[in-house]
Amino acid sequence: MALVISFIVTCWVAYLIYKKYKPQPVLIIGGFILMYTAVIFGYGHILAPKESTGSLIFDAFEFVRATMSSRAAGLGLNIMAVGAFAKYMDKIGASRALVRMTIRPLLALKSPYIVLSCVWIVGMCIGLCINSASGLAMLLMVTAFPVLVGLGVSRLAATAAVATTLCFDWSPSDTGTILSAETAGLNPVVYWTDYQVPIVLVAFVVVGILHYMTQKYMDKRDGHIVTPMEVEGGHDEEDTAPWFYAFLPVIPLALILSFSPLWITWIKVNIVNAMFIGLAIGMIAESIRWKGDLKKVFGDVQSFFDGLGLQMANVVTLIVAGQTFAQGLMSMGVIGTLIKGSQDFGFGPMSMILVMVAIIAVSSIVMGSGNAPFFAFAALTPAVAAQTGMAPVFMLLPMHFAASIARNCSPITAVIVVAAGIGGVSPFDLIKRTAIPMAGAMLVNVGMTFFLYYRG
Repeated sequence: MALVISFIVTCWVAYLIYKKYKPQPVLIIGGFILMYTAVIFGYGHILAPKESTGSLIFDAFEFVRATMSSRAAGLGLNIMAVGAFAKYMDKIGASRALVRMTIRPLLALKSPYIVLSCVWIVGMCIGLCINSASGLAMLLMVTAFPVLVGLGVSRLAATAAVATTLCFDWSPSDTGTILSAETAGLNPVVYWTDYQVPIVLVAFVVVGILHYMTQKYMDKRDGHIVTPMEVEGGHDEEDTAPWFYAFLPVIPLALILSFSPLWITWIKVNIVNAMFIGLAIGMIAESIRWKGDLKKVFGDVQSFFDGLGLQMANVVTLIVAGQTFAQGLMSMGVIGTLIKGSQDFGFGPMSMILVMVAIIAVSSIVMGSGNAPFFAFAALTPAVAAQTGMAPVFMLLPMHFAASIARNCSPITAVIVVAAGIGGVSPFDLIKRTAIPMAGAMLVNVGMTFFLYYRG
């Protein structure tokens, strides 16, 4: 009965999010329903006896308070700093300078579909510094998209390559990476180098080839004729930033990687420090650019503070809401039921990975979000992994990547909608172009996870 109730509530939550209800209140209410149901029917408890407020009614609210307090001070602050820095870089034009510098060498290649594949690969590399899939897509749609169309590929093909440039959320400063690493008990940089990078390196080859073959074949099938044309650049203030601004977004990442177990161990620089150092260097660069006009320089810094609030309102609260819903499922004993059922069917560690990946992928497509389903289920993973005898990282890793891959096959996800809107194509036509490369990405994700698991 507990599993049936949990399934009904989960479907209700998924339906509301699919209908574009705000996920935070939906997840929290769904979590509360499951928590109180668990207490009423004796399936479990909300908080441990030592943590209880003394009132079962208040315990659910205490869980939200405690989760918000711990997340805002730790993981939440990291996320807020990263988002704020990205917003400031966009404000001063440094993000676009980075894109322009990395795209320019691609013009030397003569094959438009090879350039298209290279744009996807370079976009993935830029994603190490620009963690927002829709934000990166917007930048590339302004810069790389006209180049690809100018070289002769169709608008659908160009948009498909751009929209999927962050199908792997693989940056050490990415919110999902940070959450996965913390949940697995690993340093984010170690999690990135030892687990994420090997998978993405293989994906560079597989997905790059699939984009080349898929977009070229579908363009030919649709009767598109490759005809090069002239492309003009933009003249907005953000597009006129000096060339050296391209290095500004890379500074925090360079600091995080340099002062880590990988290299310099006697100096410690965490994510928040790196972002503030990057902000300071950006302000110095702006002072030089605008010849000491401090009113403008200080005014633009407001975008950094605005970014802090936006990340708190959108991402941190989503993590708290996801953990509240996960706690509801835990209170209902869903994990134990899931494990027992899997064992009855003879599911081993590898089968459980496939089950969790399937759940995340379907949820991402239906919800139009990678973060919502992953944040909701990430907190459950250590319990599932412990009972199947595997390290949590081997379940979190494919789940995290599955969420970011599958969102590129949803016509309602932000990055697809944004890219399709700027490219002037239908989101539903666009996902037909992204489906095959993303299927290849998912196979790489699962296959490489199995390889790393057996190698470990």
